[in-house]
Amino acid sequence: MRGRRDYLLGKLIRYGFTLFLILSLNFALPRMMPGDPIINLLGENALHNDPEMIELLRAEHGLDQPIHIQYIRYLCQLTEINLGYSIHKNLSVVELLTCSLFWTVLLVFPSDVFGSLLALLCGSLAGFKINSPADYLLTAIALSLYTCPAFLLAMLFLSLFAFHLGLFPLGNLTSGGKEGIYYLLDVVWHLSLPVAALSLLGGASKFLVVRNSVMQISDQQFVVAARAKGLTEGRILNKHIIRNVLPPFISMVALSFGFMVSGALIIEIVFSLNGMGTLIYDAVLARDYPVMQGCFFILTIFVLFANFAADMLYALADPRIGGTS
Repeated sequence: MRGRRDYLLGKLIRYGFTLFLILSLNFALPRMMPGDPIINLLGENALHNDPEMIELLRAEHGLDQPIHIQYIRYLCQLTEINLGYSIHKNLSVVELLTCSLFWTVLLVFPSDVFGSLLALLCGSLAGFKINSPADYLLTAIALSLYTCPAFLLAMLFLSLFAFHLGLFPLGNLTSGGKEGIYYLLDVVWHLSLPVAALSLLGGASKFLVVRNSVMQISDQQFVVAARAKGLTEGRILNKHIIRNVLPPFISMVALSFGFMVSGALIIEIVFSLNGMGTLIYDAVLARDYPVMQGCFFILTIFVLFANFAADMLYALADPRIGGTS
């Protein structure tokens, strides 16, 4: 038990330091961008016509203070779970994030599940039937998707299935004017293409890992012994090989969830979804520091939590990692 406690404590210290470093970067990077949020809000003419209004707004948002005072204030607000107010939209950042994050999670969660299941099934088949036509075909598709930029695949899906074939809407989350089960079905219809694109992008990398793992495990002695017992190929794959692939695969799925939240941003912009991607895009154009800081903070929490969950799953799957009592 002491070994596991020390392992957990070491991870918490490491992630705590990482969180502090990333939060500092989240504060510094928006302010290193060219442009001024107040000038973007009022326009270039206000710089000459109404300088007093500019100074008043700077003071209202704390931008007139020295940079180190702004940094200390930023950290103090985070300890109070206070992300401030948007400069351009004059709304609470928490309020903006709540709605946007819901749609992003609604996009990412099924994409991670479908992509992982597809990668597990196809990767197991390709790794078990190595050098077969199915292996060559699935690996070629996975490599093509793995090297394909997210925006390119999203635009291809949008052009083919939505614009030319008219099977899906061109964008947005709903058509409007629907309630109840019809509203849910309409949301599913609008999210089908984005989920499909993100599932394929996320599943491609997992496929390659599963394929290589299954290929290595297939040469182990216990698989040879299972064949000698007369077990069918399907039973060997399901009962012996996939069972050994699952522990690292589960941790990889948990780890990929955090990164898929970041990867979904481009998909959201292409499909005009009002999620975190659109919110960050608008905030960057407007140089809206509080919104950018809030969005980057949420993404940081997602990625670090996914990494921490992956580390804990590794420790549970292999007691040697967490230490023994």
